[in-house]
Amino acid sequence: MQPLPIDVVLPDIMAALTLKPNAVVVAPPGAGKTTRVAPALLDQPWCKGHVWLLSPRRLAARAAAERIAEEMGTAVGGIVGYATRLDSKQSASTRLLVMTPGLFRNRILADPELSGVSAVLFDEVHERSLDGDFALALAIDAQQGLRDDLRLVAMSATLDGVRFGALLGNAPVVKSEGKIWPLDLRHIGRRAEDRLEASVLGAVRQALTEESEGDMLAFLPGAADIERTATAVEGARLPLVVHRLHGQIDPALQRKALVRDADGRRKLILATSIAETSLTIDGVRIVIDAGLSRRPRFDKAAGIARLVTERASQASATQRAGRAARQGPGVAYRLWEAAATAGMPPFDPPEIHENDLMPVVLDCASWGIVDPRQLGWLDPPSPAAISEAKARLQAIGALNDDGRITEHGKALAAIPLPVPLAHMLLDAARAGEGEMAARLAVLLTEPGLGGRGADVEARLGRWRGQRNERSEGAWRLARRLATIGEKLAAGTGDVEPRSIGGWIATAWPDRVARQRSGQRGEYLSVGGRAYRIDAVDPLAGSEWLAIADAQGHAAGVRILAAAPIDQAEVEAIFADRIAQHSASSYDATSDRVDHRRERRLGAIALASGQGGRSENAEDDIAVRMAAVRGKGLGLIGWGPASQALRQRASYAGIDALSTGALADSVDLWLEPLLAGCRGLRDIGDRKLTDALTAMLDWPARQLLEKHAPADYTTPVGSRHPIDYGADGGPTVSVRVQELFGLARHPTIGDPPVPLVLALTSPAHRPIQTTRDLVSFWSGSWHDVAREMRGRYPKHNWPDDPANARPSLMTKAAQARRDAQ
Repeated sequence: MQPLPIDVVLPDIMAALTLKPNAVVVAPPGAGKTTRVAPALLDQPWCKGHVWLLSPRRLAARAAAERIAEEMGTAVGGIVGYATRLDSKQSASTRLLVMTPGLFRNRILADPELSGVSAVLFDEVHERSLDGDFALALAIDAQQGLRDDLRLVAMSATLDGVRFGALLGNAPVVKSEGKIWPLDLRHIGRRAEDRLEASVLGAVRQALTEESEGDMLAFLPGAADIERTATAVEGARLPLVVHRLHGQIDPALQRKALVRDADGRRKLILATSIAETSLTIDGVRIVIDAGLSRRPRFDKAAGIARLVTERASQASATQRAGRAARQGPGVAYRLWEAAATAGMPPFDPPEIHENDLMPVVLDCASWGIVDPRQLGWLDPPSPAAISEAKARLQAIGALNDDGRITEHGKALAAIPLPVPLAHMLLDAARAGEGEMAARLAVLLTEPGLGGRGADVEARLGRWRGQRNERSEGAWRLARRLATIGEKLAAGTGDVEPRSIGGWIATAWPDRVARQRSGQRGEYLSVGGRAYRIDAVDPLAGSEWLAIADAQGHAAGVRILAAAPIDQAEVEAIFADRIAQHSASSYDATSDRVDHRRERRLGAIALASGQGGRSENAEDDIAVRMAAVRGKGLGLIGWGPASQALRQRASYAGIDALSTGALADSVDLWLEPLLAGCRGLRDIGDRKLTDALTAMLDWPARQLLEKHAPADYTTPVGSRHPIDYGADGGPTVSVRVQELFGLARHPTIGDPPVPLVLALTSPAHRPIQTTRDLVSFWSGSWHDVAREMRGRYPKHNWPDDPANARPSLMTKAAQARRDAQ
């Protein structure tokens, strides 16, 4: 067996576990911690039972078991075995079992004492997956309460040893320096406008030119990116064999990617972060890193977990680059500038802050803990996320009001599925359709199974025709789940059979959606969220869809998986949730209140029609008031007098009649005016003006008259309203003859402000607008007077208007009055 760096510190690890129950192991990539530490425990005096090694991914778990078995000279399934969701090789002689944290969660919940297990090792704990953090928290709790002889070991290459040591009861930290091969980091950058596959192809070409030997490993964020890049590379006809490596690939193809090419050809492995840790890919000397990661984020508004592409962390970049120097000198091509590394987050964020906590809260309740924060977490979950998860669990009857688990909740916790799908499986088992629901659940939790496309029924049909290792493993899992569901549902009541869409609706009631009228591909869900699907997709022709998976933000989520469902089935499944009531709304176009009777399922109106007033309908006045509060004061029929009063108050700096103040006090002044009115535009200008005036106290009214008088009185004694809403400022329209004899320009307010004079002819036609009457008299008046004498010869048009007598009469009429 080839010596590895970890071998040097194995005695220290064994000694640490002899003195204390826990230990932390920090070793760089390639040191051998994954394959050497667990087997070394089997010969320890305290190790009488099994050793479980938790690996973060199925591919890594299977590869680790195969490598350990090879080094021990035995076949997988003997003393060394593995167990994953879709695949398992173990026997009665198995003592070292490699599994995923999710599978460990199922086993420890079923057997909290971990009977027959002597040690549990948590590999690559730095990844901070929710399953990994939760598995460690449960193991610590079991050790403290039930198994003080249980050994726990946390291992990673980029571990924060001090924090994990403290979490494990001040456990000793054992470090392995490892064998450090030379690693050349080359930051080649990437143009923002280039597609990712084009940038990776360019890096592959450069590596082929600069490096004459060694296989390549390229890190990309997701399976779709891998497929596009593979197409680009294969189309370039480069001297490389292209392999894809991600969770949706068949295990047989995954194994081929991990070993050297049988014909000695150079390989290019396109991988997600699945290849970042835990396993050595034989022959890799070149790494190409796009610097991106796909991470889950739970969108509470949309009620879905979505994957987002983000910059990778510095820790991930270090791990990825290290893949090139595991077996010898290597080179890593990074598609970013060297200076940008400092701006990358130091570590991957803990998933516990980003994921849906519904399964964690249910499992904790099954464990006997009402508040998950009581467990030992490196980063505890937030109280808000816990409360939100509890509310959803209570809504399906899994928890009671005090947060304790119900019998239904216990059954859900015993099914190794996401909570909504476990709920669906139990109901389906009661309807005699447990096997079909189990297949549906597996399809929805195994990306890529049955091909791609949003139509779940079509994918189920394609899956039936698939014959490969992954597909067969999925069939076996479905049969196991069906058996579990049928056992738990025995004698618990009858449920009617349902369609595929009906069972999806059972799992996610709020995602049942109806097509918006006249908008193909646009849907509104029972929960009130907008969903969309390409208009050309055959599913877009369905009036109703039950949505199983979606991606995007709450404002417009794209449907990834759904099945049709008809309205009759929707109404049968959710009969107890359909509400019948009268609704009233204000129609601004007709200025009236509409009364309608509706049958609603959440945000969706199943049927509606015109209805009369009923005891459940809102009062007309309350409906109008609500409309004004929601849409503003513009709904009111303001007249000239009420508008003028508000403009005067605004000019005078009196806030009581501003839009904001009136909106805040609308109950005081508007509601009394609506009694007896047919609509908001039927109140009447005088009533509105009186109501607004009543909103002003005595000092405010005095201030209004002082700074913004309503009228201007001309020298002839006539009163003219002042327009305070005019663009040029307070303006009065007045016939020019009324201002004869005025040697000073009129003003308003204190301090005085010139009044804008809109001067008109005797026939009220505009002549001129001025802010300086004196200048007008001495200037352009002479031209105006000449024109007026020609148009209105019967009126007096003096050469010196500033000293003339003001009069609206003709010269003859004025002479007769003077003669009297």
